[in-house]
Amino acid sequence: MLSVLVVDDDAGFRDIARRILSAAGLTVVGEAATAAEATAQALALRPDAVLLDIGLPDRDGLSVAPELVKLPWAPTVLLTSTDSVGPEAVTRSGAAGFLPKSELPEAPLRRLLSPRDVA
Repeated sequence: MLSVLVVDDDAGFRDIARRILSAAGLTVVGEAATAAEATAQALALRPDAVLLDIGLPDRDGLSVAPELVKLPWAPTVLLTSTDSVGPEAVTRSGAAGFLPKSELPEAPLRRLLSPRDVA
């Protein structure tokens, strides 16, 4: 089963995301409200994927994503926000993609959060 860490400073959104991810057959192994917590939780829990908010209180999610994707097990990072983000910024971050928060309920989450094929 695919394990996911949810990172967002809004506890209400984390709860909604947890329920949506669980309904999609994914296992939410942890939550974090800050970039610092995200890194600590990722190291402790080794999730397969991270749903990462861009607007965190201590750092921008775009600056956290490269650190997460470079972890030894290379978790898939999917950025999310209520604001739009250009594709160049997503590519530079190393994230697998960007998903507006409003599209989370209808998104193909299993596909978006699955490990990328290594060529």
